Amino acid sequence: MPADSIQARFRLDYPEFSLDVDLELPGRGVTALFGHSGSGKTTLLRLIAGLQRVREGYLRVNGEIWQDGQRFLPTHQRPLGYVFQEASLFPHLNARRNLEYGMKRAGNAMSSAALQQAVDLLGIGHLLDRRPHQLSGGERQRVAIARALALNPQLLLMDEPLAALDLKRKQEILPYLERLHDALEIPVLYVSHSPDEVARLADTVVLMEQGRVLASGRVAELFSRLDLSLAQDQDASAILEGVVLSHDDDDALTHLEIPGGRLTVTRLACDIHDPVRVRVHARDVSLALDEPGASSILNILPARILELREIENAQVLIKLCIGTGEKTPLLARITRYSRNRLGLHEGQPVFAQIKAVALMD
Repeated sequence: MPADSIQARFRLDYPEFSLDVDLELPGRGVTALFGHSGSGKTTLLRLIAGLQRVREGYLRVNGEIWQDGQRFLPTHQRPLGYVFQEASLFPHLNARRNLEYGMKRAGNAMSSAALQQAVDLLGIGHLLDRRPHQLSGGERQRVAIARALALNPQLLLMDEPLAALDLKRKQEILPYLERLHDALEIPVLYVSHSPDEVARLADTVVLMEQGRVLASGRVAELFSRLDLSLAQDQDASAILEGVVLSHDDDDALTHLEIPGGRLTVTRLACDIHDPVRVRVHARDVSLALDEPGASSILNILPARILELREIENAQVLIKLCIGTGEKTPLLARITRYSRNRLGLHEGQPVFAQIKAVALMD
């Protein structure tokens, strides 16, 4: 097992719920624990945090054993930060003193530097003198995340940190979470039941159901697997990663390069050569046997059919790869009638038509 990894094995049985997981996760980046309510995501996070103890448990974090048959590090001895759904700030302390509380818990010389980095990353310098009741929900959660980072943790756990926020506040905080993703050297375990959050933030996804792991892997891989619920959902989509090639300010467009082709999307607030991730909904991809002529659709890419699967309402879900390799998967949802009329089958070359408005940064 690589030293820079997380190995977690837990088993528990209650009359109403059981959990049985055996995972090896990356020692850096964001891993999303994804699934419907009751799938065991939060229970697994609590076991990793040491908030809940089971006899059959093993946890190794980047080379350090936190739990096995002989030892169990209590939560306060585990070098981790934990962010809950609610910010849970001390109401009688301003933001600065809430953060200083985290520094005292850390008890090491590096916590001041870690705190300043967290303040900068989360953009809360102007909020430090305010008390929690003077902050918006998104601002409170940003302070709570900074407090967790002030512990200078080796692992950051986040339990649906956006669940208590309305859409406006979620959109406010997501860019800061993306900044953390790029800046942090430590692993982050992020619990969510939102495909949007997972698509934007995660590198790796663990799909859970009824206390079991259905699948785990890179985010683009799992989103495009036709046998999993992610692909069969009404909002099924593929995750594409690329870099910014250029901007067309006159027409408010951005041109991207992805493995296997190029995409044109609505103008992004990114610099040239910046890495980007876009999400393409299956419902916004149509297929043609021959290259279309003049069209209002800006993205027409050669592709090959990898797999077809019939789903409900007489529809067919199709997995494609863009270009000659299989590095860039794409999904399309069409009617069964269209599949039959075009005679579509595995291995067939086609042209994928992608609406620019279907791509989101």
